[in-house]
Amino acid sequence: MLATNPIQVPPAGARPAALRTMAGLSSLFLAQAVAAQAIPTITDADIERAKKLQPVITEQDIARAVRANPMPQDPPPGPTPTTPRMRIDALPQPRPTPPVDLGAIAKGYEAASNPIALSALNGDRLLVFVTFAMPEAALNMLARQAAQLQATLLLRGLDDGSLVKTVVHVQKIMGERKVAWKIDPQAFDRFAIRQAPTFVLLRAGAPAQACGAGSCFAPDAYVRVAGDVSLEYALKTIQQRAPRFADSAGRFLEKMRK
Repeated sequence: MLATNPIQVPPAGARPAALRTMAGLSSLFLAQAVAAQAIPTITDADIERAKKLQPVITEQDIARAVRANPMPQDPPPGPTPTTPRMRIDALPQPRPTPPVDLGAIAKGYEAASNPIALSALNGDRLLVFVTFAMPEAALNMLARQAAQLQATLLLRGLDDGSLVKTVVHVQKIMGERKVAWKIDPQAFDRFAIRQAPTFVLLRAGAPAQACGAGSCFAPDAYVRVAGDVSLEYALKTIQQRAPRFADSAGRFLEKMRK
């Protein structure tokens, strides 16, 4: 039986070139024969058998794989952790603010805005006109000296338009001291106050007189000193430059030295 690609044997006496040509052709025929034998034939039955051998991956298989190999950002399996509830009673409590006596403030304003009431007071009166625009250190010093001499601190108006804020600010300055203070914008006009602090020494029993829409005191009923100075310095200035009020200023200075 003849082969599909017979190997040719060179005849005797063949030349080298012919021998090489025949050898090349023989190698080519041999490679084609091997390649033809190496390519298998795949049938439909082979494909079906491969499908049956392939494992089927279910949802349960995927869930087990996720539990066995969790990602770093995934929470661990088990119940979801709950955030502890915040205890409101454990939070820091603000410091209680003392109640504001609005009735006492109204009475104080009424007394300070009435020149007749001031003139009826026994003894000379020492008034200190201040504003919240002054430095806190200056206000604290004047509050301490006013408590010592029983002087009255007067404000033109409310702090930022709020009565409650004004009272809280005043209480912060006064502390535990017993200091009289009033809100009296008319007093600033009555004594021609142009800057703060201004110190007014009002003579006891000074009569009030009509002045525009209100009442005023006669120019010789009081003396006024303005400047960023202490109450003691203002009294010494009055003692030296206002002879008619020297004795009154001296009595306040003696009381301050005690």
